[in-house]
Amino acid sequence: MGFLDFFRSGGGVPVEQRREPRINASVEVSEMLDLDDPRVSEWLRGRGYESEAGAPVTPHSALKVATAYRCSAIICGAMATLPMDIKRRVGKNRVDAEDAVIWNVLKTKPNPWQTPSEFKRLMQMMVLMRGNGYALIVRGAIGKIKWLIPLTGAMQVRQNSDFTLTYTYTRPDGGQVTIAQEDMLHLRGMSLDGINGLSVLGFARETLGISIQSEKRLAKMYKNGTSVGTVLSTEGEMDDPEKDRLKANLDEYRGAENAHKTLILEGGLKWEKVDLSNEDMQFIENREITATEICMFFGVPPFMVGLTTKQTSWGSGIESMGIGFVAYTLQDWFTMWQDAIKRDLQPADDPNLYVRINPAGLMRADIKTRMLSYAVGRQWGWWSANDVREMEDENPIEGGDTYLQAVNMQDANKATNDLAAHDPNAPTSK
Repeated sequence: MGFLDFFRSGGGVPVEQRREPRINASVEVSEMLDLDDPRVSEWLRGRGYESEAGAPVTPHSALKVATAYRCSAIICGAMATLPMDIKRRVGKNRVDAEDAVIWNVLKTKPNPWQTPSEFKRLMQMMVLMRGNGYALIVRGAIGKIKWLIPLTGAMQVRQNSDFTLTYTYTRPDGGQVTIAQEDMLHLRGMSLDGINGLSVLGFARETLGISIQSEKRLAKMYKNGTSVGTVLSTEGEMDDPEKDRLKANLDEYRGAENAHKTLILEGGLKWEKVDLSNEDMQFIENREITATEICMFFGVPPFMVGLTTKQTSWGSGIESMGIGFVAYTLQDWFTMWQDAIKRDLQPADDPNLYVRINPAGLMRADIKTRMLSYAVGRQWGWWSANDVREMEDENPIEGGDTYLQAVNMQDANKATNDLAAHDPNAPTSK
């Protein structure tokens, strides 16, 4: 039986008889679910939860809201595109750990059908939408990690008496797979119990429900409503020839080339401009407020999703706001990934191995600021020419590993001792 057959079928080969790939899992097929099971209610609502506004909020319906889609795309895109450095500490040096077991699955091929960026984007989206991201750790015959398989179906987590966790995954056919903690990569968002993460989607349900209903109302208004910009009224009646002549005269005033011409009205006609009602104005304002609140739930600055009607008090410009987004939103997600990989994937016999998500690409300043920074680092000796070229993704040059030292700089202890040698009364560094 193949690995994929294991997840599709209703039974499986006993764990101790399976060798490639090895999965510490047992299978139990559920014949019926209790009607009180929360999964039944979730399924009846379309795998979502109905908001007080009356709109079921599911991952699919939430992503139809432009603000929610863009916030999710920004966070997941950052996680997918930023490099994940796998390093090993060797003394005071840090070197690429290309021989590490997790190098291939995290940087080359996590599973047979996904690229590393696709895997990271999906797992991050699962955390945003559901609060948790799960990936089954598939090992080869000698226990080496071979694949990471994202599990997008229903998952239940139970803490055992020894404080380990057991995961019960419900397959599409209704059968259940029990997976041990050591065979699961678990990305957990903010939590109240330390076991299950909290879904951004779940807590933003009411705001998203209002936004979904507002979109429906706007669509119905365009479909069924009538929009009139100007009304011409008269106390008398007009016959068809008079109406036709009036329409023909008004056509002469349409278009930019006829703007600000003088209009002559006959027969007691009155010109009235129809403005937006207070209700319409309130509707537009509420949509802007709702969009801003969605940004608050995701931790994305409103300007990044196109909400620029109000100025922000965060920083003095786009660069400052971008750095703030990395520091106060993305860094939290980076730490979640790094710690989960260390807990679930890092071998116990390689304690000097570590994973770091490098946000330097998101925090790059404009070219003038970068050049000034490089010049200071080069002048004061903490960067070499090749260090600078590496940060700019350029090839090293011959002799570029030399570090400079300013001529007016010297060892403070040496300077004190030299002074004492000339002046016996001067203090020494000892």
